[in-house]
Amino acid sequence: MTEDMQDQKTRAADWFRKLRDDIVQAFHDIEARHVGEEDAGRFVVSNTTRTAPDGSDAGGGEMSVMRGGRVFEKVGVNISTVYGTLGERAQAAMAARKGLPGMADDPRFWASGISLVAHMQNPHVPAVHMNTRMFWTPHAWWFGGGADLNPCIEYDEDTAHFHAEMKGACDPHGATLYDELKAWADEYFYIPHRKRARGVGGIFYDDRNSGDWAADFALTQDVGRAFLPAYVPLVDKRREIEWDMDDKDVQLRHRGLYAEYNLVYDRGTKFGLETGHDPDAVLMSLPPMAKWV
Repeated sequence: MTEDMQDQKTRAADWFRKLRDDIVQAFHDIEARHVGEEDAGRFVVSNTTRTAPDGSDAGGGEMSVMRGGRVFEKVGVNISTVYGTLGERAQAAMAARKGLPGMADDPRFWASGISLVAHMQNPHVPAVHMNTRMFWTPHAWWFGGGADLNPCIEYDEDTAHFHAEMKGACDPHGATLYDELKAWADEYFYIPHRKRARGVGGIFYDDRNSGDWAADFALTQDVGRAFLPAYVPLVDKRREIEWDMDDKDVQLRHRGLYAEYNLVYDRGTKFGLETGHDPDAVLMSLPPMAKWV
C-alpha cells in the first residue's frame, strides 16, 4: 500500500496548472504577433465536472479552448484532477498493465494532468500533442506523458529541432533515456490498421515509478518546460507561408489519421470515457475538420 501522498498530489496538480497558464499566454502571444484581418484568437475557459455513480463529487478540471484564431484553428489546453473508485473494466486494465494486486479490494484512484492538442490554420504549421500526468492508487503511483509532432507537410529541420528539445529534457535524467522514450513514442503513436505512424514522433512514457517521486516529477516538469521551446519556433517559422487548397486537402486527410488514432487506440481517451469524465473534455483532441476518401 502507498501513502496518501497529499503533498505530492498538490505539488503535481499546481505544476500542471502553471504549465497550462504559461502555454496559454505563449499561444495568445503568437496570435497577437501574426498579422491578419481576423481578431486574434483567445482561449475560452470552462469548468468540467465529474460525478461518481452515487452522485458524489469526483473531481473535474478546466478546458481552455481557442477556436478560429489567426494561427490556431483549434487548440485545447486542458487540466484536470479526478478521483474516486475505478470501475471493473478500468480495474482490469490497470491490473493488466501494472500487475497490481488488490485493485478489486481497494479500487480508489487519483489522477491529475495536462493535455494539449493544437490543430493549425496553415497546413505548413505542424499539429502537436503534449500531455503529462500523475496517477495514484493505494497500490502504486506513477507518472506518464510526452509530446509528439504531427505535420501534414513535413520539414526535416522542424523534426530535428523538436526532437533536439525533447532530448534536452531527457538527458539530465539518464544518458539513454531519450532513445528509450523516443522508441516508446514510435511504438505508441503507430496506427496498426494504416501501417504507419500518425506523425514524426517525439517522446512518450507511462507507468514511470523509479521509486524516487521527486526525480520522476522533475522529469515530468522538464518535459513540460521543453514544450514551448520545441514548438513555438516552428509555428513562427511556418505561419506566414502561403498555402493553397491542395495543401489544405493534404492537411484534412492527415487529420483523419489523428482522429482514427485517438478514437481507436489512445489510452487516455479510453480511460477518460470509461471513468465518466466530461466527454467534451476527453474528445477535445479531435480536429475541427477532417477528411476521408
